Amino acid sequence: MKALVKRAPERGLTLTEVPEPTIRDDEVLIRVRRAGVCGTDVHIYEWDAWASARCKPPFICGHEFAGDVVQVGALVDSVAVGARVTAEGHIVDEHSLFSRTGNAHVDPATRIIGVDRDGCFAEYIAMPASNIWPLDDAVSFDIGGIHDPMGNAFHTALTADIPGAVVLITGCGPIGAFAVGICKAAGAAHIIATDVNPTRLALARRMGANDAVHPDAARDAVMAASGGHGADVVLEMSGVPSAVHQAFALARPAGRVNMLGIPAKTIDVDFASEIIFKGLTIYGVVGRRMYDTWHQMSRFLRAGHFDPTPVITHRLPLEAVDEAMHLIKSGEAGKIIFEIA
Repeated sequence: MKALVKRAPERGLTLTEVPEPTIRDDEVLIRVRRAGVCGTDVHIYEWDAWASARCKPPFICGHEFAGDVVQVGALVDSVAVGARVTAEGHIVDEHSLFSRTGNAHVDPATRIIGVDRDGCFAEYIAMPASNIWPLDDAVSFDIGGIHDPMGNAFHTALTADIPGAVVLITGCGPIGAFAVGICKAAGAAHIIATDVNPTRLALARRMGANDAVHPDAARDAVMAASGGHGADVVLEMSGVPSAVHQAFALARPAGRVNMLGIPAKTIDVDFASEIIFKGLTIYGVVGRRMYDTWHQMSRFLRAGHFDPTPVITHRLPLEAVDEAMHLIKSGEAGKIIFEIA
């Protein structure tokens, strides 16, 4: 089969022929139809410090996908051949302390497809049946293929009290743009989205932001919307140090800051003045809550109040991997999807 492979510890990915995966008795084989491209894939493509410390080539990249089941293992009775599916890409021990306490999403032993084992930038992928998530007939493979990053946005937004809230979203990449639409669907009173990139601000407006502004204009927008108190909820999606400090500064006293963005290096924080004396609640977001977040996604999509389609800006073949990486790094794309079949 065709696959995009990280063949060696160096920059780039290689489109090549590899053997089709075989499945164990508790796994299913999926024909991949769509696969989303994200920042993690860029790190692996560039072979930066994070990727070189984490990943062990050779392996197939990619962790966001949707497709149809073509084979099931002998022990599988929860998924049928022909089912349209996506999957949770974090593979965990269902019997671990973390899984059994509802915290599988932070299990340190998690193995991620396309990072720690073969991923989905290929014509087929083998997955544990327990990780499979069915797609409603009305959900396209395009939308199915981006459930992973949408799930990150749902997790970030809906662990806060959004109805009636003034919400500040710092960083309008694809996940930030999804979060705008989720907060709007969840009943936020006013949504302020910030970014330095005009393309991303335009996406935020399309997804329902009341204000989509440069960070320099964020304070005025937040204070105008909140009667001078500050944002009830801040969703920090960028990991940029200045945005992190702004998140703490513009949250109202006793407000909440949910943090998904990952800083590239250590940030100095004045915990006394920025967090403690303001009584802020800080929540670190890792992936999706398994499987609470998945149920939330399915219900929002089923209800028709949340449409992520505007965030998808490019659909490309696997052969265009270099173009996809260039577009993401340029900031001129929203969500990019590989059309595989």
